[in-house]
Amino acid sequence: MKLLLVEDEPKTGDYLKQGLTEAGFVVDLARDGWEGWELARTLPYDLIILDVMLPGLDGWQLLAGLRRTGVNTPVLFLTARDQVDDRVRGLELGADDYLIKPFAFAELLARVRTLLRRSRAALEPTLLKVADLELDLRRRRAMRAGRRIDLTAKEFALLELLMRHTGEVLTRAYIASQVWDMNFDSDSNVIDVAVRRLRAKVDEGYSARLIHTVRGMGYVLEAQHPNAA
Repeated sequence: MKLLLVEDEPKTGDYLKQGLTEAGFVVDLARDGWEGWELARTLPYDLIILDVMLPGLDGWQLLAGLRRTGVNTPVLFLTARDQVDDRVRGLELGADDYLIKPFAFAELLARVRTLLRRSRAALEPTLLKVADLELDLRRRRAMRAGRRIDLTAKEFALLELLMRHTGEVLTRAYIASQVWDMNFDSDSNVIDVAVRRLRAKVDEGYSARLIHTVRGMGYVLEAQHPNAA
């Protein structure tokens, strides 16, 4: 994940850049508003951490300009201005969060990760589709050829996993860790039974099978060519 930090106070900027880098992020540091403006408009970032009181171009102006030109990168404001009117102004301009100085680095890191998770979730599709099989993640509903498929919670999670990895062979161990949150026991047939039940609901009655067993490896969901072996 790549972050843009716009902070004119040298010690604060260096401290935050070092901490965020050690936390696993790639961080560009801009020392004034105009430098931040140029970087934010020309390079892709996952999040912008923006001070308000900046030389040249202040944080309010920078954010307003970005939103006006169609840059929708999430923005976390950092500022010593703690008045309610200031926080409201920042949010109305399009900021996604607001953190008052002084602050604990642990809180900044938690807010950064929360904003990044929220941003990723907003980009994820809410409807998965393979051939005539559809999975509506928002309404928690599965359909095939326009017909409703009634699934248990585990069956829904299993189908979602398979559809998110369409064409990929998933091992039993991986399925167990993702759906059941457990280590795979080679003596257990839990995964095989679950896939068999799901296949009965998804594939029975249809000429084209979607859930396939790959012997010695695991399972794959894909629409195979009729002449495929």
